[in-house]
Amino acid sequence: MIRVLIADDHPVVRQGLRTFLDLHDDITVVGEAGDGAQAVELVAELAPDVLLLDLKMPVLDGLGALERLSGGPTRVVVLTSVSDPADVGPAMRAGAAGFLYKDVDPPALVQAVRAVHGGQVLLAPEAAEAMLATAADVAAPAPVPLTEREREVLALIAAGRSNREIARSLAVAEKTVKTHVSNVLMKLGVQDRTQAALYAVRHGLA
Repeated sequence: MIRVLIADDHPVVRQGLRTFLDLHDDITVVGEAGDGAQAVELVAELAPDVLLLDLKMPVLDGLGALERLSGGPTRVVVLTSVSDPADVGPAMRAGAAGFLYKDVDPPALVQAVRAVHGGQVLLAPEAAEAMLATAADVAAPAPVPLTEREREVLALIAAGRSNREIARSLAVAEKTVKTHVSNVLMKLGVQDRTQAALYAVRHGLA
């Protein structure tokens, strides 16, 4: 069962999301927060698997909440109505595992919750384009030397593939993929797949 917390300052949005998500047998909504500070408190109290987080909220905005939750086990999906491309990079660097807009199709949102819970990184197409545009504008440091296989694994991580899917794609054992992923994270000096995916985007490896 995927335990979801919803953080949005609009009660109607929260109720709509709860009603829809609770229709699915593998998802349960464990709580709702009306601002970023309450979201941080409820994550500590309820330990949800996935947090759906609006960016524009009172008391503490979504980015502030993300920064306080960084490094924790809860996977955070930004779900915002504001399509400002400048919001994407800071949110992903602060630890978001996904970035979606509120006009997302409901079934796609459910798939996103499942994918992010499974360890994938997921960006709405517009958000991915914003990340790529930002990466093109910023002079990035020289890429870390990776083996050809590690570069393949990194590209597949950036594409949101799970270890099992990577193993299938490369025709290797899942255990081998786990080793490659660990090596990639270590070489890049990053803590998780989200940061590795961002690195791949910034350096044109995705």
